[in-house]
Amino acid sequence: MSKKINIMPLGKRILAKPDVIEEKTAGGLVLPPNANDEQRPATGTVVALGQAKSFNVAIGDKIYFKKYSPEEIEIDGTKYLILDTDDILAVIK
Repeated sequence: MSKKINIMPLGKRILAKPDVIEEKTAGGLVLPPNANDEQRPATGTVVALGQAKSFNVAIGDKIYFKKYSPEEIEIDGTKYLILDTDDILAVIK
C-alpha cells in the first residue's frame, strides 16, 4: 500500500480494504460488485488497527469477517471497511 491513510479506527476496531469480487455472466459481461449483494465480499486485508492494547490480527493480514457487520467508508475514491475485531472470524494464511 503506497498511500498514507489519514484515519485511525478507535478502540478494538480495524480498517480493512475489501477484496473485489468480479463476477461474469454467461455472455461474458462483468457485473459490478453491488449488482449481486449475495456475493458481497467477506474477505479483505487489514490496513490499520485501532488503539486497543492487543489484537489477534496485524496490518497486512488477509481476514474473513461477518458479511453485514462492517461500516463502509470511502477515502480518496477507495472503499474501506471499519469493523470490530469481534466480527473477524478467521485469518487466511
